[in-house]
Amino acid sequence: MIYKVKGDQVSYGEAIGILLIENYVPFIPGDVANATTYSYPVRFQRIEGVTHRHLFDHDRSVKEKVFEASKKLVQEGVKAITGDCGFLALFQEELKEEMNIPVFLSSLIQLHFIKEIIPAGSNIGIITASSASLTADIFGAAGINFTDRLIIKGLENKRHFKESVIDEAGFLDTEKLEKEVVETTRELNEETQNMSAILLECSLLPPYGKAVSEVVNVPVFDYITMIDYVYSAVIKSNFKGYM
Repeated sequence: MIYKVKGDQVSYGEAIGILLIENYVPFIPGDVANATTYSYPVRFQRIEGVTHRHLFDHDRSVKEKVFEASKKLVQEGVKAITGDCGFLALFQEELKEEMNIPVFLSSLIQLHFIKEIIPAGSNIGIITASSASLTADIFGAAGINFTDRLIIKGLENKRHFKESVIDEAGFLDTEKLEKEVVETTRELNEETQNMSAILLECSLLPPYGKAVSEVVNVPVFDYITMIDYVYSAVIKSNFKGYM
C-alpha cells in the first residue's frame, strides 16, 4: 500500500481533536482532558488565553481564539472537533459552518438525542459546573428549545468543586468530589418528578458517571459518551466474529 503526505501534517492517526480551555485542574482518567480516557488517539489543542470564567460569563470576545485553535486541529488532520467545556456551545453554530469537518463542542448537544429516546412527558436532569451560567442563551446557542423539560443542578456552591475546579486550588480529591456529585444527584432526584435521563454537562464529571448511575436508575450521558459516539461514526471498524 502506498501512503501520501497530507498537506503539512507532521503526525497522523488522531481522529478526534479536543479544544482545551486554560483551566488548571488535575485532569484524572475519565476526564476529557486526560488522554488515557480514550481507547483511541486524540489530539489536544490549547485555546490560548481562554478560561472557564470567559465561558461562564458568555464572553464572545474570545471567539477568534476558539476559531484559531480549531483551525490548527484541522491542519493537523483531525476528523472531528470537540471541546472540554459545555459552555463552548456559545460558538457551536458558527464554528461548524467554518470547519469542513464535524464540530460538537458542547456536551449539551446530546440533549437533542436524549429527548428523542425518552417518553415525551418525562424530564432530563442536568448536573452542571455553573447553574447560574447555564442560561437560555447557552441552550439557544446549542439549538435547544425544550428547556421546560430540563431540570438543572449546579456544583458551583459545593465546597470542594468550587475550590478545586472554579478557584483552581491546584489539587483535586476524587473522593470528596464524587461525594458532592452524588449528593447533587440525590438532590436532583428528590426535586424532579418523572426524570428519565441525566446529562453531566461538565467535562470533569465523566469519572463519576458510574456513581451517579447507582443513585438513579436512568441512563447517564456525559462528554465521553458523546465523543465515543462521534468517533465511532468517523472511524469505522471491520467486524470479526462467527455464525
